[in-house]
Amino acid sequence: MEINYPPYTITDKMLNLATKIMEKIGEANYFESFNRFPELRRKTRIKSIHSSLAIENNQLSLFQVEAVINGKSVIGEQKDIQEVKNAYKAYEEIDNVNPYSVEDLKKIQGILTFAIQDDSGKFRNHGEAVYDGDVQIFMAPSHTMVPTLMDNLFNWMNKVKEEVNPLILSSIFHYEFVFIHPFSDGNGRTARLWQTAILAHWKELFKYIPIESIIKKRQEEYYTAIQNCNNVGNSNEFIEFMLKVIDEAVDGMILASNQNTTQETTQ
Repeated sequence: MEINYPPYTITDKMLNLATKIMEKIGEANYFESFNRFPELRRKTRIKSIHSSLAIENNQLSLFQVEAVINGKSVIGEQKDIQEVKNAYKAYEEIDNVNPYSVEDLKKIQGILTFAIQDDSGKFRNHGEAVYDGDVQIFMAPSHTMVPTLMDNLFNWMNKVKEEVNPLILSSIFHYEFVFIHPFSDGNGRTARLWQTAILAHWKELFKYIPIESIIKKRQEEYYTAIQNCNNVGNSNEFIEFMLKVIDEAVDGMILASNQNTTQETTQ
């Protein structure tokens, strides 16, 4: 079966960023705290969930998100509360999915949008467009093309996963998935979770690096990079953006890990 490769070019900037990230995560002593402090792992997971949902206009604060996950009552929109419950359950499934299976991705999207979306876990059966106010800025591929485009994307990933650095591969996936926009809702949340899943199955510590929090901090750049890639027809700018995001997220976790280690030794 012929596979259409996503349009991208590996640049020196990408290679330099990927190398820098790999050198940092190779220093295993930075991440010993994750083994010793389950609470640190839990807090970074909650931070990831809060950030990813906030990007999609979920109004709950980090404190409220943590309260929902801890089973406490929270005053807020029912949809926002349900999104938190769904996201926590979906992130807890990262270990159990095959990140190179389109069927597993559909199951995760079904969890993310449970009790929110009528066609949860199913590809959309209608057109989708993105608007800035009244101005259409993006028209997604026709719904009739979605199954073929998704199969092609996953076939490509399975073919090159031993050749393409997962940092780069997961970023290409993220952009291509958002471009295809395969579901009626939850595409951004699913794309971000699935990039984490790809990385976590490569290096386990990525389960606890809140990449989503840096995306939230750089939300305008995130959408600009997507839009620019849509305009030029390749994912180069988005790959470079995501590698910078991952690098910054790794730096943040090194800092958090060192702080926990310092606190432990001074107690």
